[in-house]
Amino acid sequence: MNITFRDAVFFIALMSTAMALGPSFAHLFELPNKIGLARDAYFTVQQIYAGWNRLAYLLVIELVSMLALAVLMWHHTRAFYAAAVAILALAAAQAVFWLFTYPANVATNNWTTIPADWDSWRRQWEFSHAVGAFCQLTAMGALIVSLLARPVE
Repeated sequence: MNITFRDAVFFIALMSTAMALGPSFAHLFELPNKIGLARDAYFTVQQIYAGWNRLAYLLVIELVSMLALAVLMWHHTRAFYAAAVAILALAAAQAVFWLFTYPANVATNNWTTIPADWDSWRRQWEFSHAVGAFCQLTAMGALIVSLLARPVE
């Protein structure tokens, strides 16, 4: 079996995106159970996310591998465009995080301080994570399309 550099880049892009998709969908699937929790219970549950900022390393790997994939697929139109969609979906997920999720984390000091308008911050945090999950899913789907559209050597 002859594994090429391109194959390795596809593998890294797919694996890092799959690994990022897990936490994203964890947030999405827990939303119905968490959105109605009483204030104290919600703030207690939020403490399980301490240290999740280390997932940023995974997102860097995801982005770099997607960019490398786009460069490698530059002359293969369908595979390139699919890789570009994956990059845009990841960028959209990051935009949602920095515009909506991160401000909620700041306003609540990572859910250790209870502001007066905590419930609006909760809704913003929960629903922004849901949107981010769909962005990550789009990225995964686009990577799969790129893989299937690549020329076979």
